[in-house]
Amino acid sequence: MTGHAHVEHGSDKRIALLIAILALFLAIAETGAKSAQTEGISRNVEAANLWAFFQARTIRQTNVRTAAEAAELDRLAATDAAVREAIARQQQSWRDTAARWESEPQTGEGRRELMARAKAAEAIRDRSLAAYHMHEFGSAAFQVAIVLASASIITSVPLLAIGGVALGVAGVVLSGLGFLAPELVHF
Repeated sequence: MTGHAHVEHGSDKRIALLIAILALFLAIAETGAKSAQTEGISRNVEAANLWAFFQARTIRQTNVRTAAEAAELDRLAATDAAVREAIARQQQSWRDTAARWESEPQTGEGRRELMARAKAAEAIRDRSLAAYHMHEFGSAAFQVAIVLASASIITSVPLLAIGGVALGVAGVVLSGLGFLAPELVHF
């Protein structure tokens, strides 16, 4: 048989094991990516809801403050002391409500608390989406590594398997960053 290279079956087994390990890491990276993506979407919805609540509180607060200011003209124009006192009590009630809506630590539903909660949700969202991207880059590295390792069996070119190992290591690093420090590197 001329023109046919002798294939070492032990090498094929090592490359098959490499492919299996790369596939395992690919599955882990894909699971991490899906989890991070789901968390990112959930936190994005949470942040949007909190900002909407914040805006609603701001609008209500503005309306109440405007009513208190407008009532001042009525209070000044009133000639009856009882009417002036009633208007003043109503104005104070509106001002107290507006102040309570500015900060309500007991319920966490004051504007300040809503803003802090929304910013916290955005921070988690941003971290989750950064993790998602790291896992996706890691997945891509694992997929290309599997292709290279598979091609090395077909072509009997060991350099392709070495390239697969190198990309597999890159995939582990990228996916590891997704789990441990997703915002460390920005692409």
